[in-house]
Amino acid sequence: MATQPHLTASTSPSSDAVDEQTAAGQVLETMQHQVALFARRAEQTRLGGVGQVRNSMDRAAYLLLNRLDQQGPMGVKALAEGMGIDSSTVTRQVAPLVDSGLVSRASHPDDGRAVVLRLSERGKQRLDEVRASRRELMAQLTDSWDEDDRRAFCALLTRFNTALSEAMAQNPGPPSA
Repeated sequence: MATQPHLTASTSPSSDAVDEQTAAGQVLETMQHQVALFARRAEQTRLGGVGQVRNSMDRAAYLLLNRLDQQGPMGVKALAEGMGIDSSTVTRQVAPLVDSGLVSRASHPDDGRAVVLRLSERGKQRLDEVRASRRELMAQLTDSWDEDDRRAFCALLTRFNTALSEAMAQNPGPPSA
């Protein structure tokens, strides 16, 4: 007569461990789905803000102007590296910003052959308008949240974006803004 193997905690996962794995899998499933929805809705609405400024600046322009505002004048290569995109992409995205007067080009003070990109006064004013409009949208979307929830969301979203950026740096895909 064959005997049934005796299952112990070391050979069989407990029902609590299985429940925890299932719950963790469900959380990750929900997370990936919510991130996908967020990405789609962010692109659909472009989270551009409210009022007349709504959707008036595309994501690439906003990110480029924001970086120049925060870090000051820099060359195309430094801007591309800082944003994690290809120099040719930055060159292509900066061209309309220069044409519209939001960014200016100047010769590098140490190397006249190199170009330095600088946020123009008009670009700074425009960026400030867009930021204010986007802040108002964030205020409206989180109107029912308390300040602790807003801070927690910012901290977690920042942490998520940092992890995503680090993962992309280790395994770069096609460049985008």
